[in-house]
Amino acid sequence: MTGTAGDPAVDWLGVRHAPAGPDARIVSLVPSITELLIDLGLGAQLVGRTHYCIHPAEAVQRIPSLGGTKKISIPKLRLLHATHAILNVDENTVEMAAAVRAEVPHLIVTHPLGPDDNPPLYRLMGALFGREREAAALASAYEAARDRLVEAAAGLPARRVLYLIWREPWMTVSRDTYISRLLALANWSTLGHDPAQRYPEIDLSDALLRETDLVLFSTEPYAFTKADVAAFRAAHPAGPPAALIDGEYASWYGSRAVKAMDYLAGFAAGFGDSPRPANAQK
Repeated sequence: MTGTAGDPAVDWLGVRHAPAGPDARIVSLVPSITELLIDLGLGAQLVGRTHYCIHPAEAVQRIPSLGGTKKISIPKLRLLHATHAILNVDENTVEMAAAVRAEVPHLIVTHPLGPDDNPPLYRLMGALFGREREAAALASAYEAARDRLVEAAAGLPARRVLYLIWREPWMTVSRDTYISRLLALANWSTLGHDPAQRYPEIDLSDALLRETDLVLFSTEPYAFTKADVAAFRAAHPAGPPAALIDGEYASWYGSRAVKAMDYLAGFAAGFGDSPRPANAQK
């Protein structure tokens, strides 16, 4: 994803970035990386974010918002005199990257494709902004949490899960996504894979549901609620169990990934060995 064994300061595009120094003025257009930078102790150097950069709540309130992850105010960006901007291949658009590049000297592009891309991401940010020690500590915490999840999952059955991220149309995740690779650590394989699309539309058919051991309704990007889970169960009383899953823990990389490992271990354990767990609608 980023970096090499000997040079962590290389981004996803293969660009090597020199250390920024203490006067760096950083714009993060990736919610999970905004959280990561603050957790690394760089909150004071963050001068811009998106509307969706909401964690940690108290810290981000003082950081000016420039717009969404797909479109920001370039005039507002210009006023910030940023030295560095951080983008992501999935979160941001090519057009946005070009517009930001015209205003900010250093553009850092990220693209985590799986949970194990987190330690290189930590080291990249640490190398760029003088937080190597903090990044190393976070990488160690991630690795310990990952080991706990894998150990917990070893005692649980394999499951085929349908992870829903949108409705009208129904959409899911293909296997080459961060979400699918995270769920794989819990011994869960995702259904609905389309090699041509990372986030394909699907038909929520009886045939697909017969293959499914568990339907997961994510709280983001579509804000599914318990009411959606209840409606699904009413429409498919003989279908697979369904549950609401925290989309931030399932899809946010960065420092949140450490907590995500323990969250997923507990979440998966709640389904035990039963094909129709009693807490399926929680």
